[in-house]
Amino acid sequence: MKIINKVKSAIPVALATVVLSLCISSGAVASKWDEKMTPDEVETTLDQKFAAGEYSPKGADSCLMCHRKSEKVMDLFKGVHGSANSSKSPMAGLQCEACHGPMGKHNRGGNEPMITFGPDSSLAAEKQNSVCLSCHQDDKRMSWTGGHHDNADVACASCHSVHTAKDPVLSKSTEMEVCTSCHTKQKADMNKRSAHPMKWAQMVCSDCHNPHGTLGDADLVKPSVNETCYSCHAEKRGPKLWEHAPVTENCATCHNPHGSVNEGMLKTRAPQLCQQCHASDGHASNAYLGNTGHGSTAEGNPFTGARSCLNCHSQVHGSNHPSGKLLQR
Repeated sequence: MKIINKVKSAIPVALATVVLSLCISSGAVASKWDEKMTPDEVETTLDQKFAAGEYSPKGADSCLMCHRKSEKVMDLFKGVHGSANSSKSPMAGLQCEACHGPMGKHNRGGNEPMITFGPDSSLAAEKQNSVCLSCHQDDKRMSWTGGHHDNADVACASCHSVHTAKDPVLSKSTEMEVCTSCHTKQKADMNKRSAHPMKWAQMVCSDCHNPHGTLGDADLVKPSVNETCYSCHAEKRGPKLWEHAPVTENCATCHNPHGSVNEGMLKTRAPQLCQQCHASDGHASNAYLGNTGHGSTAEGNPFTGARSCLNCHSQVHGSNHPSGKLLQR
């Protein structure tokens, strides 16, 4: 398979700047060179290879002489990274070596280091990501540096699959499976009785979060928790004539957005939820619970029956009624 006959030997300045600093962070045994070379030796060899810039004149054809038997390798050509017709694809330039570095003498037995990605790579996540970010720089990734995933040393290849026709994390039907492979607590919450419809793929994590980082809390796609919630729950947006302070401040004060055992994804059932703030506010501070005359039956008291405090204060998200000061109408 002939992709490109000849590749320029000069290293693009942008790529060279990124990858010349590649270094080894661990001695994970994943390739031949990891068994025979120390991390320092691998680092030195990589630096020398990039300084020499010995790219193969035959591009991917040289790589495929050995690697074409691997189904995973060949799957690259099913996706956008393996498309020779796209000017933005690695195949339009240095091909395989655009990501994995110059071949040098690697084709003579496979003992000379190349850049590898994923959990078995001996490169630090930061260094793996620098290769990806040499191309993928846009407004959606401008806050990656210093973001939650960057600070946790998550590599792009931990979530994304390049050698595939369709990256699972980019599909709504499989995105949550990828995210919850790490975020197990959120996975448990999503399966509770009251939750957003994520396990049916009617919503996905990226509807609320930008995994590449934002300037807001929890990498939310909007500047605040409330603005993110209002994207769907517009009826809760104010201003209201009579506002409820916790509502205007942060929806997550009362709700767990990933799911809860309580109705409405509430963190705690009323009246206990309400009493976290209204602990000394008239009748709200005297909830009759347990074996008392007022709370001995399910419907024996407004505090314990049906919707508890919300039996009367039904407009807890705010009221526009002239007489709605107590959020009762």
